[in-house]
Amino acid sequence: MTSANPSPLDFANSPINQSLSRERKIELFTQMVRIRRFEQTALKYYTGGKMNGFLHLYIGQEAVAVGTISLGGANDHFITAYRDHGHALAVGMGMNECMAEMFGKQTGCSKGKGGSMHFFAPDKNFWGGHGIVAGQTPLGLGLAYGLKYLGKEGCCLCYLGDGAVNQGAFHESLNLASLFEIPVVYVIENNGYSMGTSQERSSAYGGCLAQRGEAYGMEWDVIDGSDIYEVRAKTHIAMERARKEFKPTLLEIDTYRYYGHSVADSSHKGGYRTPEEIENYKQNHDPINVFRRKLIEEGVLTEEAAAVINKTAQDEAAAAVKFADESPAPAIADISTDIYWETDNRTPASKIGRHFFNS
Repeated sequence: MTSANPSPLDFANSPINQSLSRERKIELFTQMVRIRRFEQTALKYYTGGKMNGFLHLYIGQEAVAVGTISLGGANDHFITAYRDHGHALAVGMGMNECMAEMFGKQTGCSKGKGGSMHFFAPDKNFWGGHGIVAGQTPLGLGLAYGLKYLGKEGCCLCYLGDGAVNQGAFHESLNLASLFEIPVVYVIENNGYSMGTSQERSSAYGGCLAQRGEAYGMEWDVIDGSDIYEVRAKTHIAMERARKEFKPTLLEIDTYRYYGHSVADSSHKGGYRTPEEIENYKQNHDPINVFRRKLIEEGVLTEEAAAVINKTAQDEAAAAVKFADESPAPAIADISTDIYWETDNRTPASKIGRHFFNS
């Protein structure tokens, strides 16, 4: 059952946040700004015809990815849905490889074959970027099961949108996670809308979506996604429960996206959301502005330093576009490679169909 919400001051002073150095706080702020500038730059070049396919922007949700992933250790894994740019940059992927992927270039993280929805970085324990709604939820369960099977103290953070909570695969995953005590933390990034349908019109619920965890005997909590301190404090509890007790948790992090479900959805210009609703979030709940103000109050950051961080991120994103634009496109011969890594590299695992559990 979720606990009563302490004051914001309590979250800032929670042990996991008190352990943050001044440098680390600035680093977290910088990561959030880098995600925002990367996304804004991607939008510019998508609308300019440099990218094909879909583009699902993460603008407004930055504190969720940065806050949760900042808690990761060597044996922690991450998997998400198609709104994956923020998570990718938060785990340490570079802007160049991510921008090149969206440009469909060979230098992209998936060699230009995956696009916006399919960023991967196995070397950073980041397993994508998945386009099927809730399709990543049983995969996250499998990653966490692998950790338990191998006797490693770690967990899997598996992200999903509020629209995925009604999919059968998700409920089957919750059942197995609780039944077999799997160290997985499901993170519902609740931005209020399933594509263009509001939560009230798409989901049957009582107090919140995370409360559904009670049906599976699973701990749950609700988090303010505009406050990175609260995100870290509450997610840390869930991750420690998974690591130490092999117990799953269902978290609901309330957040908001400034733009539509994808760039093809023009709701930010008027539609199923009012301009007043969007503007209210920008003015009062923007995670970057909220964190910037807190860091200035703490004496960790100045407005001048924040401006430099912003300019540096803009320049980095512009350089990533140049890199992507000048990179080569995949060759025709590449169409048959990278279908299955083990087969491409003729490893022993390719002959028996096993890899993760015997690695």
